[in-house]
Amino acid sequence: MTAVDTTTFDLVEQPWLPVRMVKKDGADGALAELSLVDVFARAHEVATVFGDLPTQDFALLRLLLAILHRALNGPRTVDDWERLWESERLPADEIARYLDQHRSRFDLLHPETPFFQVAGLCTTKGETSELNKLIADVPNGRPFFTTRLGPIHSVSLAEAARWLVHCQAFDPSGIKSGADGDDRVKNGKGYPIGVGWSGRLGGVVPQAVTLRETLLLNLIPVEVFPRPFDADLPPWERKPLGPTVREEAAPTGPVDLYTWQSRRIRLVAEGDRVTRVLICNGDSCDPPNRHRVEPHTRWRRSQAQQKRLGEAVVYMPLEHNPERAVWRGLQSLLPGAFTPQSREAASGLPAGVLEWLATLTDEEILDRNFQVRIRVIGMVYGSQSSVTDEVIDDVLPLHAELLRHGAPHLVGVALSCVDAADQAARALGQLALNLARAAGKVPPNSPGLPDPADVAERTRAVELAYAELDRPFREWLTGLGPDIDPVAAQVAWHRRAERIIRQLADDLRRRAPEAAWVGRWVNNRPLTATHAVEWFRRALREALPYAHEDARTSA
Repeated sequence: MTAVDTTTFDLVEQPWLPVRMVKKDGADGALAELSLVDVFARAHEVATVFGDLPTQDFALLRLLLAILHRALNGPRTVDDWERLWESERLPADEIARYLDQHRSRFDLLHPETPFFQVAGLCTTKGETSELNKLIADVPNGRPFFTTRLGPIHSVSLAEAARWLVHCQAFDPSGIKSGADGDDRVKNGKGYPIGVGWSGRLGGVVPQAVTLRETLLLNLIPVEVFPRPFDADLPPWERKPLGPTVREEAAPTGPVDLYTWQSRRIRLVAEGDRVTRVLICNGDSCDPPNRHRVEPHTRWRRSQAQQKRLGEAVVYMPLEHNPERAVWRGLQSLLPGAFTPQSREAASGLPAGVLEWLATLTDEEILDRNFQVRIRVIGMVYGSQSSVTDEVIDDVLPLHAELLRHGAPHLVGVALSCVDAADQAARALGQLALNLARAAGKVPPNSPGLPDPADVAERTRAVELAYAELDRPFREWLTGLGPDIDPVAAQVAWHRRAERIIRQLADDLRRRAPEAAWVGRWVNNRPLTATHAVEWFRRALREALPYAHEDARTSA
């Protein structure tokens, strides 16, 4: 039996990337681990990267994109990209040659240039930490998105490599170990510089049936997303980093940001296991106006940052709201929804990668019926961004037609139906509040003001409405393609939403106590359950006018 060499772990050849293969015969694809060279060679057989957390999927995909950009020396033009899209497979030989050229920099245990780490990194006292500092699904020593219980004594080299990539992208802020040689260290501590770069984003990734298609949909040509490509380098094409900040403070392009070294890290291995880790501060990256080099997030205009920086226009990454399903923020996802109303700068910008898909569809390179899965991924931090509170992962399938700039009518209908759903949910919430008021829950000496219990009633009803509308809206949106009559589609949604909200309202009405039907005086007028129901019906009709035959006839 040949002994395993534990002095090296070559990510080019060793399996470490978790993937799900493409479905076969209707069954879910098998799970597997592939090496870097294999994941590109078999990308047409792989459905998706399938990591330990959704945020790990995001970080690993961006690593693969950085490799692909550099291996292909581009693509420089849309024509270059189109040739890749029309091929059944990625140019595996070209990618393998590139990986071989930089093989030593992809060795997890290399004595001088370990992958995504700093050789010899240490503190003045020689401390290292337990692995819960590295593994994001165990915040503050308590189980989160994992079945792990108790301390983590060791992980495989493959798993350590995945968490290493994730840590560079999403590591929380807070006090870090102070690296010897880092002049930012005070009293042996590295003071907070913020979360990892990807942790600042509301991640947006278009996906398709295979990993090959997903990679290409995210592979934006230089001429479309202008940047000094020859200077846009990943860590393995730069000189090895030391414990302090790098010489170039600003990112040079997407590849740089996909592989941004937010931390200085050293893994401690014993045999074929990683047992401890040292994590110190790395390179900070301020988010204002990075929309020219960061394509995987939406952007919002920030008046506060404009005032702070003294600039006329400042855009900041638009982070995801963990309390809102992605379809409720549909407007910020669709490039066609961003139509300038004046010379004033836009209040927001779509993700650059979705602008790229809009270009592909407008120019008929991508079929308008092509099904794209818009996946949104993000991390929510707590306690001054020093711990992981929540991971956001949502998917919205839709036709490429909805991403076009040239489909304003269809986009308008989609956004109008989101607004109609919002109004209908609010109508149900108001019904719940009015029924509570009619039952006598207004506190003394506060005429007309709801108490917390009233507010809770409304909030529960609104949340219930969105929960019941969620799957139907996604199904409706999936069918909204280039061959659909927009008016008929709008009528169909209004009718379906009206049935759902009416059923929920009927349940609220049946559960209303007898006191609500007797009613009481609120704000100097009588309020009974009968009044509440009548007002609700009127509000629902205003929210969903096309659900009614007379409205459809006049439309």
